[in-house]
Amino acid sequence: MRTLSSDRPAPAAEPGEPTLLGDLIALGKPSITGMNVLMTLGGIALAGTSIPMTTVALAAVGTALAVASANALNMVWEREGDKLMARTAARPLPQGRLGAGMATIHGVLIGVAGIVLLSAVNTVTALLGLFALLSYVLVYTPMKRKSPLSLVVGAVPGAIPPLMGWTAATGRIDAPGLVLFGILMVWQLPHFIAIALYRKPDYARAGIRTLPVVRGDKVAKAQAIAWATALVPLSLMLVPLEVASWLYGGIALALGLWFLTWSLRGLKADAGTPWARKFFLASLVYLPALTLALALDVALL
Repeated sequence: MRTLSSDRPAPAAEPGEPTLLGDLIALGKPSITGMNVLMTLGGIALAGTSIPMTTVALAAVGTALAVASANALNMVWEREGDKLMARTAARPLPQGRLGAGMATIHGVLIGVAGIVLLSAVNTVTALLGLFALLSYVLVYTPMKRKSPLSLVVGAVPGAIPPLMGWTAATGRIDAPGLVLFGILMVWQLPHFIAIALYRKPDYARAGIRTLPVVRGDKVAKAQAIAWATALVPLSLMLVPLEVASWLYGGIALALGLWFLTWSLRGLKADAGTPWARKFFLASLVYLPALTLALALDVALL
């Protein structure tokens, strides 16, 4: 026999109180997913090919679902380690608001849906999306606890969305699409090194073998400088490929040198956590600014 209280409808969640839908959405890391969708749309726009809006929508939604799936399944893998890190302890799985089974089913279902939608765009884009999803979940995620090389491995699927945008518009992999892929891949490396530097104790506690944890801060800073240096000529390659003019090139050069200067500041004897945080913020300024410069250049061509 049910009690009187069990016959009553469940009370509505208080404002700000986590809900099942909110937790499922949180598994997909909406801010990261949104950035990836913007990168995909940027790849479509840069291709300069007229395609139906339905194709654009399929590419955008398919990318969103595939990225959200990768993020959700990543959280399933890392749920125990997430309990030990300040920035991840409040996630739905470490808090016990969602079970690993439900999160896994959710991640798989939206991943399949995403690849199906990308298949309706074209085969090349769907295969890129599938590769990014599987490599992120099955290679990068477990590798994080084994080797700092996971930094480079994880940057590969993380850089595929703009290439997917290019292939969605053209149906093929061309040099400009590969340059877009390269820019995003190389940008990720100093970006994540900065995070690993200022959150080093968190990562060490969770058993994640980041570059600073395994090889020390000096090596991590040297690699950040190397990648920031490589980003300068790579970002300029869109000009000789004739998909951008020197309006973009001038802004890209200025941004690249500015970002490189921030990386070099890490060589100072007193460069510690405050510098690493500022370098991380500089990386967050660099990529949107570069994207905006490219969008402005395309609009004015």
